[in-house]
Amino acid sequence: MTAPTAPGLFGALREQLTDAAAAFAGSPDALAGILAGIVDDVDRALGEPLEIFPVCHHSPASALAMVRRLRAKQPKVIYLELCEDLRPLLGELRNCRLPVAVQAFATELDGFPAEWSPLSVVAPITEASAEYQAIAYALETPGVELVLVDRSTDHVFQWSPRAADQPPQDGPAADPESGEEAALHGDAVGVEIGDLRPRFAELEAYLLHHGKVRHWSEWWDQYVERPLADADHDTYRQVMVLIGSLFRRLRPADADRHDRDEDRERYMWTRIRQHLAASGADPADCLHVCGAFHAASHVEQFGLDSTAPDFPISPRTGTRWRYGLIPSSHSAIEAQFGLARGAVSIAAASWTTAVSRSGLVPYRLDGQRGQKKTRRTRGAATPAPAGPATDRLTGFLAAPPALDELDEAELRGWCVDIVRLARRNGYLASTADAIAVFETAILLANLRNRARPTPYDFADAAVTCIEKDAVPGRRDVRRLCEILLGGDRVGQVGYDSLPPLARDVLDRLRPLGLDLEKRTVQRALLDLRADPALAPCSDLLWMLRHLLPPDAARPIMGERRLGHRSLQESWDLALGRNQRALIELGYEGVTVEQVLEQRLRRAVRGPDATAARALAAVEDAIRLLDSPRLVDELGARAVELLAAERTVDDAPDVLRRIRRLLAHHRTTAPALPAWCQAFVTTGYAHYCTLLPTAFVDEATGVRQVGAMLGFLFSMEGLALSLGCDRSQLELAVAQSHPETPAKVALLWAARHQLGLLPLAELRARCADLLANPLVVPAFPQYLSGFVHALEPVPGLAPFVVETMSTAFARLPDPVLLPWLPMLITTLREQGPELVPLLVREAERTFPTTLPALDAWTPPWTAPAAPAAPAVAAAAPAVAGAGAGPVHGLLVAHPEAVDAVAALLGCDTPWQPAAAAAAAGPAHGGAPGAEAAALLVTHPATATAVAALLRPT
Repeated sequence: MTAPTAPGLFGALREQLTDAAAAFAGSPDALAGILAGIVDDVDRALGEPLEIFPVCHHSPASALAMVRRLRAKQPKVIYLELCEDLRPLLGELRNCRLPVAVQAFATELDGFPAEWSPLSVVAPITEASAEYQAIAYALETPGVELVLVDRSTDHVFQWSPRAADQPPQDGPAADPESGEEAALHGDAVGVEIGDLRPRFAELEAYLLHHGKVRHWSEWWDQYVERPLADADHDTYRQVMVLIGSLFRRLRPADADRHDRDEDRERYMWTRIRQHLAASGADPADCLHVCGAFHAASHVEQFGLDSTAPDFPISPRTGTRWRYGLIPSSHSAIEAQFGLARGAVSIAAASWTTAVSRSGLVPYRLDGQRGQKKTRRTRGAATPAPAGPATDRLTGFLAAPPALDELDEAELRGWCVDIVRLARRNGYLASTADAIAVFETAILLANLRNRARPTPYDFADAAVTCIEKDAVPGRRDVRRLCEILLGGDRVGQVGYDSLPPLARDVLDRLRPLGLDLEKRTVQRALLDLRADPALAPCSDLLWMLRHLLPPDAARPIMGERRLGHRSLQESWDLALGRNQRALIELGYEGVTVEQVLEQRLRRAVRGPDATAARALAAVEDAIRLLDSPRLVDELGARAVELLAAERTVDDAPDVLRRIRRLLAHHRTTAPALPAWCQAFVTTGYAHYCTLLPTAFVDEATGVRQVGAMLGFLFSMEGLALSLGCDRSQLELAVAQSHPETPAKVALLWAARHQLGLLPLAELRARCADLLANPLVVPAFPQYLSGFVHALEPVPGLAPFVVETMSTAFARLPDPVLLPWLPMLITTLREQGPELVPLLVREAERTFPTTLPALDAWTPPWTAPAAPAAPAVAAAAPAVAGAGAGPVHGLLVAHPEAVDAVAALLGCDTPWQPAAAAAAAGPAHGGAPGAEAAALLVTHPATATAVAALLRPT
């Protein structure tokens, strides 16, 4: 351990900074106080008996310094700034390939608003980070205890000052990138060790401007990361605490963030004191790893010599947290913590180069996937003797930046490789471009006051010299540079570290013969007829299709709908790419069936549940789960939701789904379930009650009213058989008085269906509308209403075709042409199922050939019946024996007339008038005379039949 710092260790530096502040500002007040306070913070942190090791997250320099210090000090206890309830998960890192993230997840909330669900906290871990080196050292070295001292994940949300409808924020605001790798963390709250970035926007802008860089990650790499990569332990600690103190003192007055930071520090020091008191550990054998920002803390609990009381820690809520590991990636870390694109990849490459150059052997967990075996050095290093602390900070600040010699071989290799990679991606790059990138990178480095081009200089030069004005493929040159310098490394959680549900999914899909842990998309072929043993795999895939993102399990061939299961299926599976979603699914239950059942129940019990969603849940339960009990429960809930609804916005969806469910149950069960019967009777009464209001409500569309009428008319027979009263519907229609033309047309169609409006009168009303010049501009709206009326009254299809044809023929172009696009879009969006009815009716009505179209006369414009003289002339012929074609036809074929008479209750067979008269009353003369008299009195029917039978 470093010896305590003498009080006057930084006296010269403090005096120098005070004089410079007085000369610069004209008075030694504010600026001098800040600069002197920074030196005091460094002095205080280094003088603490418990050694504080300041770090920055995902910093190779911090990781290198951590390796050196662990090998030199060999601490017995490591206090790590990480959520204390994540400690049991760290041993599972052995089964993973870094980077991965430690996660806490909760869906059932107790003590938090329900709108916050689900809650998720992640802490990403990479190999090039000080925290991973400390974890690996503690887990692989016997006798070393690792203690996590930061607040629990429950306290992360307890201390989160946000409204119920705001997303959780704890740390830098996320800057989501496009692509699946950047979304691996989802919307989880990120917890990091060492958030070392200016919280004063003007200060960051000033540093970027004068540092001649674009992003904070590049500034940090140039002015802190590279100078500290080879620094000794004292220099590293002093510089990191200095930077943390600077950013701490130059921060905006954000009371919430300020209080949160200080509460975290009080929490950590309270936990450290409690552990030291309980374990009796010697502070000289301990190491406190925390962010440099927290190393310069001013809280009263700071340090072991503080006499302040312990920080009161509130109890955790009743929320049930589940813990696990999820895959992470460099781009996901960059997106969540606001780092520049490629910053973590460059840090990983710098870590590999620094380890090779320095000869250090970093700590790694035994058996970790993706790691090469390294020489075991456990216990090989001996603790370095504690020497007197010296002022390294003054020399570091006063010395000019060390200019590295140009590594031409490395830069030349980069230039050749980027040209080769660019040509593979469609760029017209050549050797001349490689030379240009080489020279431009050196020029940019010189302009930025560094002799050795960094990866950022190289990437800027490559974009300038190769990309030019266009991107021929999916990847631009900057993305190619990221791939060249290390790429977006994606981690993976091993099988043994997966939750039980995820392992169960992989085990049940093993008959497919695929390695589903790979990140590639794999094709699965299932012939269920040839191999029925694959049926459970098919069932599981359809459930995963419902629960996971769309690309995790995508069906190429085959479908699963009510009453139908395909015999052959083809799937594209990408479970490896969606490992995070599969793992989070495991936090909700032990099996996929259990999770699906819970989600279906949650869907019908939530605050936004509707009858349509409940029916959709019933369909999913029938398609995916063989559980009649669950279907009955969800169906009963659908009845409750329908009775409680006060709007009819979902009426089309309700009608479509209940029709489908009724058809399914009628074909698969001997009787309808009780919930189906209750749904029909409840819906009949419910929609009858709301129908008058829906007709006059401007917020209710024509499609919704048409769906209500469709439910009432199509379910009428079943509803009446179950005890409903038809007078409800008649009263509802009688009480409806719409004002908009489309709804008026719907009302007319409903009255026609009830027998209150004959078709002739309906046709006459439409003719009157077309004849009224004041109504003609609004006639398309009436026609739209008739089109939607095909839902409740499909028998009106001939009339609708007739009305549309008449409108096309008689409406003026200024009215017709603007209306046609509206009609097409309306049918496409709101009534696609109505189009086939119109098309079939039009196909039946109109001729099929062009020559026939020229001579075709619409049936609704056919000539009227013959005039009265012709009828009078035909009357004697009808009355006479054997006269007239109709009479002769009836005499020759009396069977049809006898059958109709039998249906009407007349048992006496029919005979012609002359024969009946000859036979007398005993042989049925009277009935024959009555029939003849009926034909004479009403000759129009016989004449029309004769016209149809007369050969052309």
